[in-house]
Parts: sequence; C-alpha cells; structure tokens
Amino acid sequence: MTREWTRYWRSGDRPLEAMHAHIERHAYHRHSHETYSFGVTEDGRQAFRCRGAAHTSTAGMVMAFNPDDPHDGHPADPLGFTYRIVHIGPEVVSGVLADIAGRPAAAPLFAAPVVADALLANGLSALHGALLNGAPALRRDELLTAAVGAMVNRAATGPLRAAPPPGVARIAERARLRLDEAPLQDVSGGALAEAAGCSRFALYRAFRQVHGMAPSDYQRQLRLRAAQRLLARGEPIGAVAARTGFADQSHLTRWFVRCFGITPGAYRRATAPD
Repeated sequence: MTREWTRYWRSGDRPLEAMHAHIERHAYHRHSHETYSFGVTEDGRQAFRCRGAAHTSTAGMVMAFNPDDPHDGHPADPLGFTYRIVHIGPEVVSGVLADIAGRPAAAPLFAAPVVADALLANGLSALHGALLNGAPALRRDELLTAAVGAMVNRAATGPLRAAPPPGVARIAERARLRLDEAPLQDVSGGALAEAAGCSRFALYRAFRQVHGMAPSDYQRQLRLRAAQRLLARGEPIGAVAARTGFADQSHLTRWFVRCFGITPGAYRRATAPD
C-alpha cells in the first residue's frame, strides 16, 4: 500500500511555488518548467535523467534545474524518497541578483543537476519551510535572497553545452516556432517537417538534440503550462481542459499528475497571498 503525499504552495502574485512530497511509486514523465527549480532530497534516493545523463540524488543533496531543462524522475529506493522543491521564475532570480549586485545581472546557468552541498541544502530547506508554513512576507523575501545568492555563488557555472550545428539549430527553431504559434492545433509530423524545411527523421533528431524532448512532448508541455496559468486564475478544471487541447478533465488530470506530481484541483487551491 502506497503512502504517497504532497503539499503544494503557490504565490498569488509572482512566479514562486513550493512542493513537499513523499514518492514511493509515482514516476514523473519527461517534462520541464518555465522556472528555475531547486530541490533538496530529505530521505531516500531519487533517480532521473537530465541533459542526456542519469543522475541520483540522495539525502542531503541539492538538485538544480534551469528553465526548460527536460527531466523525469522515479524512486531509486524501495521505500521511496521525500523531497522539497522550489520553483522560482527567471525574472524573480534576476531581480534578486540585481538587488545583491546593485546592477542588472546575467541569468545564471547550472551545469550540474545534482550538487552535494550542505549549506545550499540548509538554505533551500529554510526557504521552503517559510513558504509552506506561512512565514511573514519579509522573512520569506530574506530567505529567498539568501538561497538564490548562495545557489548562484556556489553552484552556477558557464554555458551548459556547446551550441548545436547551425543546420540542426535552424531546424529545431523553425519547428519550435511553429508549435509555439499554435499549441492547440493538431499538427502532423509531415506538416511540422515542412515548416522546418527537412524530413521527418531530420526534424525528430534535431528537435530532440536541441530541446531534449520529442516535438509531441514539447507541444503537451505548452498545453500544460497554459493549463497552469488558467488554473491559477481559478477557472474550472473541465473548462481548462477544453481550452488547452486535452480530451477531457481526466485526460488533463492524468498528464498534470504525471508531469507535476499534483492534481489540477490541488494546484488551483494552492494559491497563497504574498
């Protein structure tokens, strides 16, 4: 009998979210977030693939995902794992870094998805606890500044990888723009390849190389993000499913849970005022 549980918190006026969860059987489908996502494994072991390699995070380790970093995840321990994760919008991170530096700061990049650093783990856990447990706004902001500053100072690096060949990048960008322009449209592989100016095989290979997922997964990701925005405004789940290209409420719920580990209803109820 599984004993999985999840707690979720979402800011009411800025891209800042936090989840505390115990996972025993759930496997996250490959997905990404628009935010930076910093996690701490509290207990057990969790395994995931990110940037073409397999990783394992054990108790006390920190996970760092850049915006749009595709990854999956599953327990690597029969008893599961418990973890905390904070999703912080790029504009929030940039604002914090500008406050620290006294001038505009470049967006940080994190090359290592798993970092063994007790100071970072403690700072993220303190921020996470303040968010979920209703600490005063001033205290939350202090801990946010401290956690982001520490993550950048101790774990950020230079560019993640060499740029793909120009031809590959061009194909992937044309296909991405086609999907971004009409995420609800049921586009075929042939039509997408035509927009990219290549064969379907070349399209699939280039898209995976540049974006880390298949075009169909990327399109679903766009629809799920649109659903998040509508749910955050309090719209009914069935209406959200219809407006974002899912067959029905159960179809949306199934994919929402697979990618984000929480139901659409729980996500909609998680809004908290700042």
